Amino acid sequence: MTSAPILFQWNGEAMVPHRRFQAECDRAFVVGEKYRLAEWHDRSTATHNHEFAFVAEAWAQLPDHLASQFPTPEHLRKRALIDAGYYHEQAVDAGSNAAAVRVARFIAAMEEYSVAVVQGPLVVVRKPKSQSRRAMGKEEFQASKQAVLETVSAVIGVSPETLTRNASRAA
Repeated sequence: MTSAPILFQWNGEAMVPHRRFQAECDRAFVVGEKYRLAEWHDRSTATHNHEFAFVAEAWAQLPDHLASQFPTPEHLRKRALIDAGYYHEQAVDAGSNAAAVRVARFIAAMEEYSVAVVQGPLVVVRKPKSQSRRAMGKEEFQASKQAVLETVSAVIGVSPETLTRNASRAA
């Protein structure tokens, strides 16, 4: 079964799946079993695009000494997600601190948007969470968007309000 929400319609007596999802429901659900149904709120395209606008504006204002760390707005956004706590984390025991340093360098070279942190013999790898509509619902996206706004604003030394205003003018 896909992790994407299934579209249902309330008919006054039951939640009926949209015909496009009927076969998937037939495969996934058993007649007579009970399932929990949670409401899903889609986010607007406007709020999604707003994030990309303020990230692009922040990227354009990056100080020269940070430009090489963030060659594109996407690099800045994904690092901001990690710095704000929106990441998936895995730890690898490399056996020694020296080996962990080597593994971290290797991972950094292979994983463009990840952050590898050495903690003794461990390498902790953080990858940014996806903000796609499939991966994040409306509430989590809004919280992550606000966290990214605050993070990138701090990087360039302006308030979130100023960055938002500048991004709106540039759009």
